Amino acid sequence: MVFNSYTFIAFFIVVLLLYNLPLAWKSKKIILLLASYVFYAAWNPPFILLLWLSTVVDYFVGRALYTQENVTKKRLLLVISLIGNLGMLCFFKYGGFLLENFTLLVNAIGVDFHPAKPDIILPAGISFYTFTTLCYTIDMYHKKSEPVKSILDFSLFVTFFPHLVAGPIVRPPQLVPQFETPRISTRKMLMDGLLLLSLGLFMKVVLADTLLAGTANDVFGNDGMLPMLDTWMGVLAFSGQIFFDFAGYSTCAIGAALCLGFVLPDNFKYPYAAVGFSDFWRRWHITLSAWLRDYLYIPLGGNKKGEGRTYINLMLTMLLGGLWHGANWTFVFWGGLHGFYLWVERFIREKFKSKPMLSPDISTAGITSGGRSGSFIYALLTFMLINVTWVFFRASTFKQSWTMLGSMFGITHGGEPMLTSISIIKVSVIVTIMVIVHWLMRNSSVLTLAYKIPWWVLSIAWACMLFSIMLSQESTSSFIYFQF
Repeated sequence: MVFNSYTFIAFFIVVLLLYNLPLAWKSKKIILLLASYVFYAAWNPPFILLLWLSTVVDYFVGRALYTQENVTKKRLLLVISLIGNLGMLCFFKYGGFLLENFTLLVNAIGVDFHPAKPDIILPAGISFYTFTTLCYTIDMYHKKSEPVKSILDFSLFVTFFPHLVAGPIVRPPQLVPQFETPRISTRKMLMDGLLLLSLGLFMKVVLADTLLAGTANDVFGNDGMLPMLDTWMGVLAFSGQIFFDFAGYSTCAIGAALCLGFVLPDNFKYPYAAVGFSDFWRRWHITLSAWLRDYLYIPLGGNKKGEGRTYINLMLTMLLGGLWHGANWTFVFWGGLHGFYLWVERFIREKFKSKPMLSPDISTAGITSGGRSGSFIYALLTFMLINVTWVFFRASTFKQSWTMLGSMFGITHGGEPMLTSISIIKVSVIVTIMVIVHWLMRNSSVLTLAYKIPWWVLSIAWACMLFSIMLSQESTSSFIYFQF
């Protein structure tokens, strides 16, 4: 079930009605849990067993980890959790990828090995709920928080339908305490939630799918040469599409949870206004960035074991972050390119730290160094380099990636124009407005702005969003990050 479908609207109305009945709190939580299973089962009902197995195993392993004093047994329990979660993830998401690369390797050394291609279906959201349960068992191992008291609360923490299949990636302290006491959605929370839900659907249905996806698909679906302008427009279209698609999903998730009285963490903070690449990862897919930092980069040693080790840890984190996104070497290269950007940024900052330079740390009062105009130029440079990485993220092969990059930077020439003038103007206008809005809103939020503007202006804007959604709702395409 996807947020951008009439099925979800009907489902959500029923859930809201049942949730607001005068029932005991435990009964309401059972309703939410059953609704979450129904929401997930809409894709492939048998995969509920995987979700249930992961939930049960990690609930009991987590409790055992917290109480176990024997170091050897404690490590064994953690290994069981890691093998169970990562093993399931590796089989379903990376099984075909690993077999394909193993086959290429053994054939390269002269062994004639040609296995049948595995027919593995990727469960929706497996990367997201695996990371959700993993952070619980790792926290229990380090005793960073207390075990969840009820298996009902833990099950709801893992399967709560707003965040289940594409995040935000939540941690126990962020959500579990909200299940321990009755939650009531106030009128303000309900209106805020519906506004965010409407905005998220507008971003997905109108901006991502209707206005940008066609251009991106045309350009990336072409295997031959294209003129520089067409290639840039395709890449910029995808840059806008993936933001509006994924940020739209996160906005819908936060809004749906808020309608029920729950608060989920922010996942995007206007990333295309980032001043530098470390700032970008503080704004893009925030919950994944924080997860990789706390459960991978810091355990590897972070920046506490010397400069050389810091660079290695950065690159390993970004390479694995790229692999998390998909079972393809292009995703690994995408992560590695971000790691290289972070390397260069860190090197420059360390080399010139005693001299005035542009700072990525921007307070609500404005730019602290370098001037606002200078930092805007740095933000534009960051945005353009981010677009280079999107080529590897979206292209299906390295050959296509290098062909497109050659066209973008005038290294290669040729190809007939593909895009119409209308498509070029449309992408240019949308992307330009997107970047300007990101810059103007970089230290604010939608709800903060909604409280500041007159009610009639907000009403008109809201009505226009709803009207455009209804005009654009010709399909129920999945969100891009469902494949991850």
